[in-house]
Amino acid sequence: MKAALLSSLLLALLSTVLPACASNTSLPWVELAGQRYEVELATDDHSRAQGLMYRTQLPAGRGMLFIHERQDWQAYWMKNTKIALDILYFDNDLRLVSQQRNVPPCPPASQCPAYPSEGPARYVLELNAGHAQRLHLQNGSRLILGPGIPTAD
Repeated sequence: MKAALLSSLLLALLSTVLPACASNTSLPWVELAGQRYEVELATDDHSRAQGLMYRTQLPAGRGMLFIHERQDWQAYWMKNTKIALDILYFDNDLRLVSQQRNVPPCPPASQCPAYPSEGPARYVLELNAGHAQRLHLQNGSRLILGPGIPTAD
């Protein structure tokens, strides 16, 4: 009886500990101006369209990296996005070509403006609003991609 009870308790403990360990996997990362950010990747049409929609917060030290099939003029908008963001556009060489800082959420039931790049871009990094200013980013700043993030051909 004691062995069965001990086994049940052990199984219950493992069922709570193992999922927590499995969910503790780290995300890919990028580095910008000496600051590392864990990023979610948006690499296909569906994930790029979804982006950070409906999120009420973006944890500190996190962002989303959008990777397009080719370098081109890009424009992003804030439809259904509930947090202010910095939208940073990078070319094939991972150089910052354009910045849209402190972009506010789009009010419900309104026309959401587009926030275009000022030059062709392949990578778009969204961070919490204020990071570009805090990092003193200038066009030409270089983005470093962590292992496993696809690079331009």
